[in-house]
Amino acid sequence: MAMNPTMPTVLEVGTESNLAPSPAPVVTASLMEVEGINGPQPVPANAEGTNAPTRKRRQMTSRSPVWDHFERVCDENGRVLHAKCLYCARLYNCHSKMNGTSTLRAHMLACLKNPHSKQTRQTLLTMIPVVNPLNVVDDNVMVGAWKFNQDAIRAAVCYMIIVDELPFRFVEGMGFKRLMNTACPRFIIPSRWTVTRDCFKMYEEERLKLKVLFKSHSQRVSITTDTWTSIQRINYMCVTCHWVDDFWVLHKRIIAFMPVTGHKGEYISKSLENCLVDWGLKNVFSITMDNASSNDTAVSAFRKKMLQWGTGVAKGKYLHMRCIAHILNLVVTDGLKDLNVSVKKVRDCVRYIRNSPARLRKFKEAADFVEIPTKKSLCLDVPTRWNSTFLMLSTACLFEKAFEKYDEDESSFKIDLNGNIPDAQDWEMVRKFADCLSHFYSVTLRISGSLYVTADMHFQEICDLNVVLCDMIESDDTEVKTLGEKMKTKFDKYWGDPEKMNKLIFFAYIFDPSSKLEGMEYNLKIMFGPEKGGSLFKSVVDELTILCNEYFSLYECGGNNVSCMSSQSELTQPQGGNVLASSVSSSAITRKPASVSKARFKQHRKEMGASSSRKSELEVYLNEDLVEDGDELEVLTWWKQNAHRFPILSKLARDILGVPISTVASESAFSTGGRVLDCFRSSLTPKLVEALICTQDWLRACKAPLVVEECLDELDSFEKELPNVGPPAI
Repeated sequence: MAMNPTMPTVLEVGTESNLAPSPAPVVTASLMEVEGINGPQPVPANAEGTNAPTRKRRQMTSRSPVWDHFERVCDENGRVLHAKCLYCARLYNCHSKMNGTSTLRAHMLACLKNPHSKQTRQTLLTMIPVVNPLNVVDDNVMVGAWKFNQDAIRAAVCYMIIVDELPFRFVEGMGFKRLMNTACPRFIIPSRWTVTRDCFKMYEEERLKLKVLFKSHSQRVSITTDTWTSIQRINYMCVTCHWVDDFWVLHKRIIAFMPVTGHKGEYISKSLENCLVDWGLKNVFSITMDNASSNDTAVSAFRKKMLQWGTGVAKGKYLHMRCIAHILNLVVTDGLKDLNVSVKKVRDCVRYIRNSPARLRKFKEAADFVEIPTKKSLCLDVPTRWNSTFLMLSTACLFEKAFEKYDEDESSFKIDLNGNIPDAQDWEMVRKFADCLSHFYSVTLRISGSLYVTADMHFQEICDLNVVLCDMIESDDTEVKTLGEKMKTKFDKYWGDPEKMNKLIFFAYIFDPSSKLEGMEYNLKIMFGPEKGGSLFKSVVDELTILCNEYFSLYECGGNNVSCMSSQSELTQPQGGNVLASSVSSSAITRKPASVSKARFKQHRKEMGASSSRKSELEVYLNEDLVEDGDELEVLTWWKQNAHRFPILSKLARDILGVPISTVASESAFSTGGRVLDCFRSSLTPKLVEALICTQDWLRACKAPLVVEECLDELDSFEKELPNVGPPAI
């Protein structure tokens, strides 16, 4: 059937003709009159003698979902020429008859910048770093699958912001945007306000996980706390929780970094009480704080609160543990108040050389000329930090020949210092001072450990310091003897009277299987004398026995006590005619059947008082031979392997060995707080500061030890690798 070319065909239905079949043409009466049955007929004219107006078809809407992701590119007449991707701006032909939408649909699923295709994209192979059982990433990798996930990448960005201590505006920086557009163009970068909310949400999620862990944990915890004043002039208090879990692994978590109204003891005690109540932690074994008088008041007030809770041990007698690092700092600082003239000469020389880059460059050339066998660099001490003074002296002694060579080459060196150049006697004196301070520095490194228990080291370190100070006092050198006497006076103020010392120091030493009572008695008599040390040893044994009896009364009928469970089963064994019924009912049990006569014999011994001759767990432990002390001996590992033999004593050992002897764990949070609250981020609210610092500690989960040493070697070696682009030497 022929049709008038001026008339639109009913088969033209738009560009979506390939998606759905076109409806059959409907032949109407008017159309039959126009075209006729047997062939085309002339079209009748109107009154004016012109042709009738052409009828226009209604515009149909597109039904394909691909047009949600493409834009139509039309010509001047409105005819669709191409389809443009909304994400990558790529053009495709889209003629309804010649092209269709199949090509558009394929591109929609394959476009890398299309965020809506994440559920339909094929996973990609990638190399995932292998994490060992200690949660440390090594160099090994394994093949894994990667799939784009907007939420997972946002969580990773929050992790980076928190762990790496970055500002929230980091996500709006040009560098980060360029990095993400190159690495993952499909990722929609959130604003800093969105990142702030995500970080706080992560803090709440991690806090809830830690609360669940504490709720399922029945052991007592130990607390360390200290205060700090930020750049905002706000007083913050950090509260850190320490405990040994059921697998005998030491844990440390910061549970609060909150502002306090002041440094008075009442404020500290109330803030600590509110914090522990909020976390549901009332089974506190000890609190480690420094020697400020306000802390004594705080512990006394908190002890009363614990007695009201009924969760204290020995009525809070061993609650307050004084920080050994703080006492050690007071001892050394008091001895270094009046420094030797030789130390002052070395400090002036180091300050003179480091004040000018040209002087430092020439000094390094002198060190290379005399072939100094070290990669360290000169460091200037901080007057308020004695360990920096030790590092300055020990490093300067290595460069003695370099100082002499520099003096020969630079005539102005001696003139500018008014002739105060250290000679051979001065260097000998400096070496003696550095050797004396090295003992205290080594103790500081050992007691600052965060991945191993330190409670058993407390008394041993005190004994070692006492020996070192006594050797200094007996030295023939007058300067060393004077230094030893000053330090010994301060040492005796805190550790000279055993009545002022917390007995947990001695208990933890006894729970070391390589020391026990034998090592305790020997060290007490060496430190306090035979008479005073002997009486102190007896009092320590008596108080430890009382504490053990208290634990036995607490856990004697607990479900975790194997011996208690067995004794209860013995007392409830059937007697007489019920024996057969019992044996029948327990036929499915594969264990050895109980003996009725043996059960009655044990009951008879208990009635006759024969059980009183049985040794307690403490007596069995103390009567065993000492374990050979070696590098492979770990206290927690030994107790983990022998906990089944001492089911109740091991609980006491866990509580005592988990006591931290220093507040380094809490003070290290102040270093993080100083980096988070710098001069560019001083507007952060206290709630955000607490969220950032606590979440960082929880995410890191104590994988790396606390570092208190100076990393000067790495900086110097890195500086040598840089190209020499500085100004020429003068």
